Amino acid sequence: MNILLNSTFFSNTLTAWYIDSKRDLPWRNITDSYKIWISEIILQQTKVNQGMSYYLRFIERFPSVKILAQADEDEVLKYWQGLGYYSRARNLHKASKQIMDDFGGFFPSKYQQILKLAGVGEYTTAAICSFAYNQPFAVVDGNVYRVLSRLFGIETPIDSTAGKKEFARLAQELLSKTEPGLHNQALMEFGALQCVPVSPDCNNCCLQNSCKAFELDIVTRLPVKSNKTKVQYRFFNYLFIENQGYTFLQKRTSNDVWQHLYEFPLIESDHLLRFPELSENEIFKQLFHTISEVEIYKISNPMKHILTHRVIMAQFVSIKISSENDTLNNYIKVSFDKIEKYAVSRLMELFIERMEI
Repeated sequence: MNILLNSTFFSNTLTAWYIDSKRDLPWRNITDSYKIWISEIILQQTKVNQGMSYYLRFIERFPSVKILAQADEDEVLKYWQGLGYYSRARNLHKASKQIMDDFGGFFPSKYQQILKLAGVGEYTTAAICSFAYNQPFAVVDGNVYRVLSRLFGIETPIDSTAGKKEFARLAQELLSKTEPGLHNQALMEFGALQCVPVSPDCNNCCLQNSCKAFELDIVTRLPVKSNKTKVQYRFFNYLFIENQGYTFLQKRTSNDVWQHLYEFPLIESDHLLRFPELSENEIFKQLFHTISEVEIYKISNPMKHILTHRVIMAQFVSIKISSENDTLNNYIKVSFDKIEKYAVSRLMELFIERMEI
């Protein structure tokens, strides 16, 4: 029998390693549920090194649920700019309003209450409950899947229904009954620093003698994933329109990538359009009809932006115009020096940084 079936041995070994090896992070060694919540949402799709500065800046501007709830969504998105997965920021804002309305501004402490907050799933709920309130809920994230699959030699796909149930059950069985928060932190940190995805240092691992994957030499094969989503390519032709120190923006409102962020007028096509194709495009014609002078003076090199299961191929078409029409009046007219006030995608941000205006 694998010695790790002894949950006490497992937890004690893991927490001893954690105390000796953990990183000093600002959301650790605290029980502030609000700050823990913010950190967990940021770290859902963001590495610690990248997320650290965003966390500190976000907490400085929005130090409480009340201040976050009172803020304008555009400002919240601006503080999130560059982190990606912007639905996280929109849900944070929405959930802060829920907390104000339903819990009088106090962050809830019960599992089912937290689970009902916008953008909060089982993983985040368990993390908040255990880290803030030391409640016995096992946290299962990518690091935990990896550690447990290797330690127990489990080849059930982690993205299958059966796999999710199996790992959730195992994690709960192993959870320390006295220090669940410390246990969860230790297990996640062990996966982040020791049992890493590629080339883990198995020879210097405190759990090597109990690791089934090491024994069977299948460490690199685990964890197993079954579903591979097909990558979708999309082609964005952005129109950077100049007129006497002003340009034009629109807000993305559809349920699509970068929802509620701002961008230049966009023509989406099945490939990146060149000059003759642009001038014949119906959207292009509608934008510039009745304008006497329209000069396309530059088309940027293609820019590749990778999202989950999507690849955006984009180019920026720089255009000078001599006047404006009714169609352009439907866009937001912005002076060049005010663009930075609008929350935009990282793709837009890169272009704006390079503009000489």
